[in-house]
Amino acid sequence: MHIDKAKKRIAKLVKAGFKGYPKIAVMYFGKSADCATEVAVQFTLEEGAEMMEERFSSETDARESEVIQTALVKIIERANATSVIEVAGVTIL
Repeated sequence: MHIDKAKKRIAKLVKAGFKGYPKIAVMYFGKSADCATEVAVQFTLEEGAEMMEERFSSETDARESEVIQTALVKIIERANATSVIEVAGVTIL
């Protein structure tokens, strides 16, 4: 999947807001606010359930990585997530 298409699909789901569970949360981490070298994807099946987390890392900006963004779309689709939440910005490690 092309990077722009993947980013638009994720942005559309995020824009829809919280619509219930299952829920996916996406957070970006890096050494500076300009470059996210790590992505955390958290999955919660239902309210009060234990959260599962998967992390991806990249040498370059993960937000511009076609492989990582496509993987995020696939995770969201396979989890049949009702809500997708994205933490704005890059959390400094």
